[in-house]
Amino acid sequence: MTFSMDPQVDAVLAAAFASNGPPPAPPAGDVQGRRAALNPMLDYFNNQAQTAPDGVEISDHQVLAADGTELLARWYRPSAGGSGAAVLYLHGGGMILGSVPIFDGPVARYVAGSGVAMLSIQYRLAPEHPHPTPVEDAYAGLTWLANHAPQLGVDPDRLAVMGDSAGGGLAAALAILTRDRRGPQLTHQLLIYPMLDDRNTTPDPQIVPFAGWSYDDNITGWDALLGAGHEHRDIDTSAAPARITDATGLPPAYIEVGQLDIFRDEDVRYALTLSQAGVPVELHLHPGVPHEYDAIASTSDVARRAQSDRERILRSL
Repeated sequence: MTFSMDPQVDAVLAAAFASNGPPPAPPAGDVQGRRAALNPMLDYFNNQAQTAPDGVEISDHQVLAADGTELLARWYRPSAGGSGAAVLYLHGGGMILGSVPIFDGPVARYVAGSGVAMLSIQYRLAPEHPHPTPVEDAYAGLTWLANHAPQLGVDPDRLAVMGDSAGGGLAAALAILTRDRRGPQLTHQLLIYPMLDDRNTTPDPQIVPFAGWSYDDNITGWDALLGAGHEHRDIDTSAAPARITDATGLPPAYIEVGQLDIFRDEDVRYALTLSQAGVPVELHLHPGVPHEYDAIASTSDVARRAQSDRERILRSL
């Protein structure tokens, strides 16, 4: 069977690279090359190519990590007053790139569209800060949000976690970690094309031509987080949630992924694992779209549907 890209997404990509084609891909293991190439691209699609929403107030706070490091935590709230629920948001970037400011646009749009406040935490990146630092930073952010709920006008019983790509993987890992530690209770986990399985290193030839996040990218990210050879070792589920064997007691999940995303199979399997454990799961498999399609082609029909679905879940919290 021949795969094809959604025509609206394909048209945006063709226009974006009409002059010089896509930039050359850094070799596997080149973290700095990926940061130099992908951070500006993410910033463009997230913040410059889309209009910033009105009606969102933003303030910065400092969260103390477990080792005493101060982490940036950016609070986004509706100017008209929120619903009382709040979400900890974890940005994407393959565990090696991205930042809170680079994802200002998407977070603000979620807040404006749903009326739900969000806290975006600047977790530290691999390889400078390998596992467990990123997920521990995320846990510190969730704990801070729960502890400061009264001051923020938030109901501590209406907290959720959300993330995209690596942030989606961290959100899934955080849901497991807070369950196991009996930490702040989560009402939902929203996992947007999450990066879940460190063993996903064998290219699928049907997906390779379309992959916005390549197998070399994936190997680079996981090796940075866990060290070489991780796929042959026992890895904790707070690093690679796809390795979970007991999913009972996890919060309800909203999971979505594109048909042309290298995370497709691991995300569908994770949804099945959760569902078989009795966890309520809503799964969306979007045909003909690659990784980060919603940022690349935000006005496409499929991106608008996905945004509407995400906001629907957020409003239900």
